[in-house]
Amino acid sequence: MTETLSQLSTVFIYVAMGVYAAAFIAFALDLARRGARVTAVEAASVPSAVARRSAVPAQVGASRTITADTGGPSPDDAPPSSALGRLSSRISTRIEDDVMNGSVSSASIRWAFTLTIIGFAFHLVATVLRGIAAARVPWANMWEFSMTGTLVIIGVFLVANLKWDIKYLGTFIVGLVLVLQGIALLRYYVPVVPLQPALQSYWLVIHIIVAVLGTAFFALGFALSGLQLLQYRRERQIAESRPQQFRFLGTLPSSVALENLAYRINIVGFIAWTFTLIAGAIWAEKAWGRYWGWDTKEVWTFIIWVIYAGYIHARATRGWRGSRSAWLAIIGFAAVLFNFGVVNVFFKGLHAYSGL
Repeated sequence: MTETLSQLSTVFIYVAMGVYAAAFIAFALDLARRGARVTAVEAASVPSAVARRSAVPAQVGASRTITADTGGPSPDDAPPSSALGRLSSRISTRIEDDVMNGSVSSASIRWAFTLTIIGFAFHLVATVLRGIAAARVPWANMWEFSMTGTLVIIGVFLVANLKWDIKYLGTFIVGLVLVLQGIALLRYYVPVVPLQPALQSYWLVIHIIVAVLGTAFFALGFALSGLQLLQYRRERQIAESRPQQFRFLGTLPSSVALENLAYRINIVGFIAWTFTLIAGAIWAEKAWGRYWGWDTKEVWTFIIWVIYAGYIHARATRGWRGSRSAWLAIIGFAAVLFNFGVVNVFFKGLHAYSGL
């Protein structure tokens, strides 16, 4: 019976990944349509601007003739400054109006979000079946932690959309889950085994669930910070009248709005991670008779806490807003991934519960 439920859990996780893959494609199509919308708005705006600019040489020539007769300087001797910048600003304003009015919403993003919910349902069933097969919470080794962690990432993304419309993160969040769960399927899968003595504690439930919650919020903050950097670059290109890449960014919030949202979400993740440290210390005292022992896993958990504490402090300091605080958030999530994928697997210590 245990083996049957375990195999059925694996089948459901494969189905969930297939649905997530379809959702990822739909989210990517939505970004492509957003980019096409920006291109269409530009195409509609540029011809009239070109026509206006074509009249400038004649006006300049006439002004010079008058100036030659009067001997006075002409204000039109210099070419019109920042014409491309003003044009880009008008295009951006029109696109932002379309976003506010919902004109850029498409069937693809609705399908993508629906598929993500369906994939989450299959993913949840797979996780529950694994827990029933093991007769315990399903996060005692790397395979189970991967399954539960990616489930919570998707769940937090879905719940966050009840408060903020961040469906534009779907490509990045679902893509991240596909990569992490794909690696887990290839490298981390293990059959159901009994718990090690040190894990036979209710602190396993408390410590790990807050850790995966913190990781999920950090994942959202990471995606927002990455978009913030791209959006900041686009805004500089507009200000400097340079060509723009990633045209879909024209339909997304400004870099300041993305930064503010990333900050709020990362604070929630930081609170969860702080409790992870506290719960881990209490569990360590009960399991090994000491609260802190500088084990490799403990050290990296503390390093992650320090990075995000520095990020929050830097973000609250005026000089560290913008791209520098975004890079700190990205470095913090990179440390989370290193802690999960490298420390858990290649570093030996009291926390070596990978099950591999």
